[in-house]
Amino acid sequence: MLRLDPGEMRIRAARSCTVWAGGGEYNVARGLRRCFGLRTALVTALVDNEIGRLVEDCILQGGVDTTFVRWLPFDGVGRTSRNGLNFTERGFGVRAALGVSDRGHTAASQLRRGDIDWDRIFGEIGVRWFHTGGIFAGLSESTPGVIEEAVQSARRHGTIVSYDLNYRPSLWQGVGGRAGAQTVNRQLAEIVDVLVGNEEDFTDCLGIEVPGADPDLASLDVGSYRKMIEQVVREFPNVRVVATTLREARSASVNSWGALAWAEGEFHAAAGWPDLEILDRVGGGDSFVSGLVYGLIEKGDLATAVEFGVAHGALAMTTPGDTSMASLAEVERLVKGAGARIQR
Repeated sequence: MLRLDPGEMRIRAARSCTVWAGGGEYNVARGLRRCFGLRTALVTALVDNEIGRLVEDCILQGGVDTTFVRWLPFDGVGRTSRNGLNFTERGFGVRAALGVSDRGHTAASQLRRGDIDWDRIFGEIGVRWFHTGGIFAGLSESTPGVIEEAVQSARRHGTIVSYDLNYRPSLWQGVGGRAGAQTVNRQLAEIVDVLVGNEEDFTDCLGIEVPGADPDLASLDVGSYRKMIEQVVREFPNVRVVATTLREARSASVNSWGALAWAEGEFHAAAGWPDLEILDRVGGGDSFVSGLVYGLIEKGDLATAVEFGVAHGALAMTTPGDTSMASLAEVERLVKGAGARIQR
C-alpha cells in the first residue's frame, strides 16, 4: 500500500504528505534486504496505473524484487480494483499516533487461491522463508485462503513460515470484530512455524489473555508473558518459535521497548530500553521481525535473533516512515551497547 505521512501535522489539517510504501510483509522484506543484506521479494497485487507504479518505484528503491507482483488492469476509476492507501500521523506526547486505512476493494484484497504459483516460488526457486500476517488475512474473505494455500506449498518444500498476528481493530470492525479475527487467526496459527505479535495481538487474535501487569524490562520480570507463550505452545504445538514485543506507551513520544521469545523450550528476553524516544512508531514491530528472522536463519541462535530484532525495531522508530533506514553495522553497535554519541 501507499502511506501518506503528514509529518508534524494532523491528517485533518494536512496540506501536503510525504509518500512511503508500507505494509506489514513489505516492511519485513525491505528490512531484511536493506539492513541485513538478504535477497527478498514481495508477492502481492497492484492496479496498473500511476499510483501502482509509484508503489512499485518505492519497492524497487528498497531493493525488494517485484517479479511476483500481479498487475491488474485499471478501469479508469477504480470501480473493480484499486491500490490501497494508508494515512498515518505520528503522534506526540499525550496525542497518540493515528492510522486511517483506505484499503477496500484493493487489488491485493482480491487475490484468490490459484492466482499465485506457490510451488514455483518455494520448490523451483527455493525460497527459504515466507512471511505473512493478520493484516493481509483480514483484507477480504478470500485472503485467508491465499495464505493457507501458500503455507501448504511452503510445507511441502521445507520453507519456514512466519506469521505476524498484527491485530488492527479498524480492519475487522465490519467483519466480526475480535471474534472474526480469532476465527481466522486461530485457523492459520495451526499451520505456521513462527508466530509473532505483541500481548494485545495474542489476546485479540487468539483469545489468550496475559495474566499480571506490564513487564518490568529493567529487571526482565516477564513471568506473565512466559505463561502466555507457554499457553500458545500448548494450543498450537506446530509452532516452533513464538516471539512477542514488550511495549508500554508512556506517551506517544516515549515507550518502553523490549521482547521475549521461545524456541524448543528455551526463553530469551531482551530488555531493550525502558524509555525509548520515538519519532515514528509505525513499523517498529515489523523491523523487530526482520531482525528476528535474520538472526534465526543466518545466526541460528534465539538470543542473537531477539537482540537483533529489538535493536532494529528501536532504530526504525527513530526515523520517519514505515520501513527501517538502519544499517547492519548500526544494529550490531546497538546490540553491543553503543550509546548515542556522534559517529564521525
